[in-house]
Amino acid sequence: MFYLLSAIIGYFLGSVPTAYLALKKRGIDITQAGTGNVGAMNSYEVTNSKYIGIFVFMADAIKGLLSVYIPLLLFPYGFEYAAFALLFAVLGHCFNPWLGFKGGRGLATALGGTILIAPFLPALWIVIWVLSFLVKKDILLGNILANTLATVVCICSPVFVFKYSFPKPDSVSSLMFFIVSLMIIIFIKHIGPMMELLTKLNLIKRAK
Repeated sequence: MFYLLSAIIGYFLGSVPTAYLALKKRGIDITQAGTGNVGAMNSYEVTNSKYIGIFVFMADAIKGLLSVYIPLLLFPYGFEYAAFALLFAVLGHCFNPWLGFKGGRGLATALGGTILIAPFLPALWIVIWVLSFLVKKDILLGNILANTLATVVCICSPVFVFKYSFPKPDSVSSLMFFIVSLMIIIFIKHIGPMMELLTKLNLIKRAK
């Protein structure tokens, strides 16, 4: 029952289409503009407004934070419940039921939630992203590398990851399941950009 409640809380919060609502006031349907991605980056590129981009990023992060915070209040010391809620929040954001299952890429929502229960993960992700961006100056490449390498580091250092999780998960395996599941959802939403990047780098042939 607690898992069901956590899933409902997370999915409801995650499915709030913040980017869509913010741009709709400007007469823009973000699902049809730019890349069609319902997130902060596309919001910024479509409007050319840093304020809109920052607002959408912060709003999406708050969705993730609340999806974790509420279960922690309702079910004390329940890492699994909070983690479960965050997974569904990211699912709701990435595959939004109110927008024909279109959505964002889940990074901001995941960031907001993991800050509370697994702060090492966003910290590691940000370090890898910054280093890759400084070298290549490509945001999407940074996202892909950070997602991949952060997951690999966590899988290779499960005891360290477990040590800095709060509240403590029931087991290392449950923590690893949460991290890998979260990263898989985000990775799926990056398949399109990754293929475009590989095409741009001439690593795969452009479809005729």
